[in-house]
Amino acid sequence: MDKIKVRGGRRLQGVVQVSGAKNAVLPAMAAALLTSEPLVLENAPQVRDVSTMIRVLRRMGAAEPDRRGSRLTLQVPEIVAPEAPYELVKTMRASVLVLGPLLARCGAGRVSLPGGCAIGARPVNLHVAALQKLGARIEVEHGYMVAEGRELRGAEITFESKTVTGTENLMMAAARARGRTVLRNVAEEPEIGDLAVLLNAMGGKVEGAGSDTIIIDGVERLHGAVHPVIPDRIEAGTFLMAAAITQRPRRELPAGPPVGGFGEAAGCRGAAGGGTRCHPDPPRRALALGQPGHPSLPRVPHRSAGSVHGPHDPG
Repeated sequence: MDKIKVRGGRRLQGVVQVSGAKNAVLPAMAAALLTSEPLVLENAPQVRDVSTMIRVLRRMGAAEPDRRGSRLTLQVPEIVAPEAPYELVKTMRASVLVLGPLLARCGAGRVSLPGGCAIGARPVNLHVAALQKLGARIEVEHGYMVAEGRELRGAEITFESKTVTGTENLMMAAARARGRTVLRNVAEEPEIGDLAVLLNAMGGKVEGAGSDTIIIDGVERLHGAVHPVIPDRIEAGTFLMAAAITQRPRRELPAGPPVGGFGEAAGCRGAAGGGTRCHPDPPRRALALGQPGHPSLPRVPHRSAGSVHGPHDPG
């Protein structure tokens, strides 16, 4: 697709089913490597990265996936080739998420650096340092992370900075490590909590997801599960803002995370039945938004009503 043409002039109204979050389904798919049993993901979005991850898993030994609408069933009876080659993952940064599960299940993995970049260009060094504390031996060879660790052991790990995929990688690796792992200064995004729910459904023991400290007691084996992927908060917010701009009510189901200050200022509220309804009340006004970082949501700073950043107010 070269371009998208939009013809405006119409107000938007109706009910929208929000797709599953891409950033939640990709680590969930990687978690399929942790067990030989089927993993069923409901509300899986139909996006390119999902197709790429399927190809990666197939290369490693996954059976042909069963996809029926938004229901995706994955099974990896045996890992026959623990490698994620550059030609498959060069456009998908989430490819690094298979490294932790590969180490946990078969004690080895060879994964291309995201985009083929140097290890310091993205925070992959945080993944490497943390996995090494679990006992893995990792070297970078010709643009690949080559890892070996036949018996991972729990450890206390504090990330130098917050990393979503790093937190997810360590959660999956530690789920089958021997003993207790304590992860500190972890990411707190909703996708982290979603992965914890999945790992626990598979027989894992994960506590604290959603806070800055996660505790994982490793288990010998994990089993299959059925898991509904959380809704995509970015997609939900996009539809809510579109409804607010056109000043017509619109409701999204199922509910995503709280809409925060920017949504409330636009007239978006939680609705009975678990959805989110947008009832913008004209006239609209300009807003100055601040984003202190997750888990805080965009909010309206304490300024005079209708204030907005201008050339003399950089914020």
